[in-house]
Amino acid sequence: MNAAARRAFFTRLRAANPQPTTELVYASPFELLVAVILSAQATDRSVNQATARLFAVARTPAAILALGEDGLKAHIRTIGLYNAKAANILRTCALLLERHGGEVPRTRAALEALPGVGRKTANVVLNTAFGEPTIAVDTHIFRVANRTGLAPGKDVDAVEAKLMRVVPREFRQDAHHWLILHGRYVCTARRPRCGECPVADLCDYRDKTGSE
Repeated sequence: MNAAARRAFFTRLRAANPQPTTELVYASPFELLVAVILSAQATDRSVNQATARLFAVARTPAAILALGEDGLKAHIRTIGLYNAKAANILRTCALLLERHGGEVPRTRAALEALPGVGRKTANVVLNTAFGEPTIAVDTHIFRVANRTGLAPGKDVDAVEAKLMRVVPREFRQDAHHWLILHGRYVCTARRPRCGECPVADLCDYRDKTGSE
């Protein structure tokens, strides 16, 4: 995919969805951070169900710490890997209070120093909570980038680096959400809905399918 095609690609995604955003439900950077930690190997829908229960009783680092491990687990046990995630969230809450006055830090280094927060999670928080033009490459974005020819790469780091190079600056802030939503609902892993795709003619995928 060349530069002109990439610009057309994002122009069409923007026309279809001018204000894309995450499907995670949150009301503060801290709630978003907790939701993203929980979202590893889980659907946004299942995370939203768990956080609705959790945030109804505790929506700050101090309040979640006050729940204790068993109390936190009671609210998130429907999420996969909830034992490890509970431990990470509690340790993160303690560090936020100890080092950051209970606030979510705005730098990548400080975010990635928190338990359970890797590069992808940091990118989501930086982009969605703080408006940074980062791109968090998950399984959907990795698939779309490689399948379409937008930014092929052998691993998520390579895809992220290439996306940051080739996505036109005017689209970079929202590219993360456009690509996730496109991968989740149109460019799906099995039987992609090419007949409904607004960028099908720009895509390098050789095995395009019709409408389902």
